[in-house]
Amino acid sequence: MSFDVVAVRRQFPILSEIIDGQPVHYLDNGASAQTPEAVLDAVRTYETTQRANVLRGVHRLAERATEAYETARAEVACFLGVPEMEVVFTGGCTAAINLVAYSYGSLLKPGDRILVSELEHHSNIVPWQMLRQRAGIELDFAPVTVDGRIDLDALPRLLTPRTKLVSLAHVSNVTGSLVDVRAVVTLARTVGAKVMLDGAQRAPHGPLDIPALDIDFYVFAGHKAYGPNGIGALWAKPALLEAMPPFHGGGSMIGRVTKAETTWAPPPRRFEAGTPPIGPAIGLGAACKWMRGLDWTGAHAHEMALVERLMGGLQKIDGAQLFGPASLQNRYPVVSFMLDGVHPHDVAQTLDSFGVAVRAGHHCAQPLMDRFDLDGTTRVSIAPYNDNADIDALLTGVQHAARTLR
Repeated sequence: MSFDVVAVRRQFPILSEIIDGQPVHYLDNGASAQTPEAVLDAVRTYETTQRANVLRGVHRLAERATEAYETARAEVACFLGVPEMEVVFTGGCTAAINLVAYSYGSLLKPGDRILVSELEHHSNIVPWQMLRQRAGIELDFAPVTVDGRIDLDALPRLLTPRTKLVSLAHVSNVTGSLVDVRAVVTLARTVGAKVMLDGAQRAPHGPLDIPALDIDFYVFAGHKAYGPNGIGALWAKPALLEAMPPFHGGGSMIGRVTKAETTWAPPPRRFEAGTPPIGPAIGLGAACKWMRGLDWTGAHAHEMALVERLMGGLQKIDGAQLFGPASLQNRYPVVSFMLDGVHPHDVAQTLDSFGVAVRAGHHCAQPLMDRFDLDGTTRVSIAPYNDNADIDALLTGVQHAARTLR
């Protein structure tokens, strides 16, 4: 049976909106994906029938809220294929990386090294630069190949016994390239380094088997994975969570507080100080449950057929240049392109006049733009609810931009 994109689209109310007389062609999913009814209903149920603080209340609403909150953690854990007590709720993917940079980073010594790459999102660069300023660690950058992939051939010369962590994008938010996790882990283990993956662009495309990846940390964001804003998750191996000190201090993350000292609660509570983002966490759990219910074999084939349609169409437009992998192999549905003589922002504004939403600029990846001497690109990021009409509207808009703006 073929993938039923019409049935999937019906679950997303915003896709039926008409704005200024035009349908919505939403192709900015790499920035924020849209939200299905199942997630909206879960958050609405919490806010209207369960709203209370969690963990400490003994009244019935608090018990309802706590049950919904912990059920959400279990849903996220099931999506990742891990035990639920290894999942930490955070304020987002950026917050999760910062937590690791602070807490795991506090265990490092001056001269220890962390390896990232030139194609990382700023969220996987800046926290490590801040750790370098704070603790004297060294930061190394793996180069990027001409087709927008991490150059794994360069890793052996960059990895040293002082390398404590390799932190890379699971999927690039600019080129869509999928990192070869097995190769990275194998190389990292030769020097005893841990491995963290930034899953912001991978998690929205189906459940994961974290144990099979044999990594140490995984992070992703709710708002890119059909969930609410202001929520994300960190997974880490239990021994690491036990060894790491808390990032924030306050209520809920304590064992006991006296005037003399404080002891910490066990993970994951240790890393969830104060009142957590309860509604967003419940929404994230619902999003993970919704994703687990999707036919991802069909969905991924559908997404990549749209990528093929998009890339083929762009190659026929005079002045359009693709940026990133030219093939469909080992990539996800993120496609960046340039239009000769036209700034990416002008391309995006033109597309908006056709009802097409895309992202333009450096995509929080300025080192990558510097590597290729680019001001920016126009980025198309595809979700399972996108269809041929979305791609065709975009191609019509790009053709118009090529005729009128050059």
